[in-house]
Amino acid sequence: MTKTPFTDALASFAAAPLAGADTARAVLRLSLLDWCAVAIAGRQEPVAQVLRALAEEEGGTPQAHALGLDQRVPSRMAALVNGTLSHALDYDDTHFAHIGHPSVAVIPAALAMGERVGATGAAVQEAALVGVEASVRVGVWLGRGHYEAGFHQTATAGAFGAGLAAGRLLRLSAAQLADVIGLLGTRASGLKSQFGTMGKPFNAGIAAANGVEAALLVSKGFDPRRAGLEDAQGFGPTHHGSGDMSALDGLGVDWLFEAVSHKFHACCHGLHAALEAVAELLPVEPEGISEIEVTTHPRWLTVCNISAPATGLEAKFSYAQVMALAALGYDTARLDTFTDALARDQQVGALRRRVRVTPDETLPETAARVSLTLNGETRDASHDLLTPLPLSTRAAKVRAKAEALLGAQAVARLDSLITENAAPEELGAALQAFCRSGQLDMS
Repeated sequence: MTKTPFTDALASFAAAPLAGADTARAVLRLSLLDWCAVAIAGRQEPVAQVLRALAEEEGGTPQAHALGLDQRVPSRMAALVNGTLSHALDYDDTHFAHIGHPSVAVIPAALAMGERVGATGAAVQEAALVGVEASVRVGVWLGRGHYEAGFHQTATAGAFGAGLAAGRLLRLSAAQLADVIGLLGTRASGLKSQFGTMGKPFNAGIAAANGVEAALLVSKGFDPRRAGLEDAQGFGPTHHGSGDMSALDGLGVDWLFEAVSHKFHACCHGLHAALEAVAELLPVEPEGISEIEVTTHPRWLTVCNISAPATGLEAKFSYAQVMALAALGYDTARLDTFTDALARDQQVGALRRRVRVTPDETLPETAARVSLTLNGETRDASHDLLTPLPLSTRAAKVRAKAEALLGAQAVARLDSLITENAAPEELGAALQAFCRSGQLDMS
């Protein structure tokens, strides 16, 4: 019989009582607020409309809220819809060890299952925390080779986290949770070939839905091969996984999820370190700028270095555009900063042409340097996204981002619901009310 040390350790962790972890819990609540904001903001994206149309057509037992639908839908469909639309803007949190977006795969699964079983808000938040941590650990276990081969870890590693979150809410035993992991070895999927299409956010949705489905099947007696993640023909070995057992180091004591990076700019994460660096050099009179030099790791040159973007979407992948926008005082946290009109704006274009991008292999992929030459004088700044932020600073930045998307009043209400551990049905109803009217119930 194949031994399953990684699966067994993850399952035991997911089944155990959660004590302490105060900082991890606080970061999870910030990610939940962030998730609510980007999910609502993404509710009208074309991919969200397609998924809702499918949900409406299929109907089914009313078990959980799917954002933008008046009626509740089966929990698996709710997870699929909410996971997809919350990643539609690509504005959700990222974990660089995981090489993926943990919250959009796990939180929709936890909320959907929480509504289905009538769980408390505290139980849902604990399950989501266990799930996002597990997804990061699976991502580390799979390693960079898995991602570089073409697999989207938001979807693949994320499915295992979603399944453990859903299974915890179903009160599955450690043995049953190991079966959930084994079953997901044949169910988890998602390819980077879908990047730039509706398929990328859909990957987050299928991770959430796969997790809910696997947990429900096991709860009803489904008997899979428990070694489906680890054996010779399991998910890891067949999907270029490295099987890095250091992924278990400190499990249950040290929380890798605490290092999650929240996005504070509505563009490719490869641009964020440069935007944080240039912010230290601003504001200035843009007319006096003769050059802005961005130094970055060379991997980003093929990802987000469009020199003359013609559309708002292309602008999200352009060092030149975001440097020009920032120097001109535009708020890069706002979605309406990345428009076709601003991509064609003459003032923006003129400053964009003064931006130079230089590769440096010695820089971490999470870091950038910016040199700004103003009236003949050059000023420098640098930033690494892995630099720890004080929790209070992170909270203020997440809240400011959410307010830019939803408004201060709505964010105050959401923050209250999350802090007070509102039941998932209450939170879902509040989000649904905003989708209908643009306002949250303030009662």
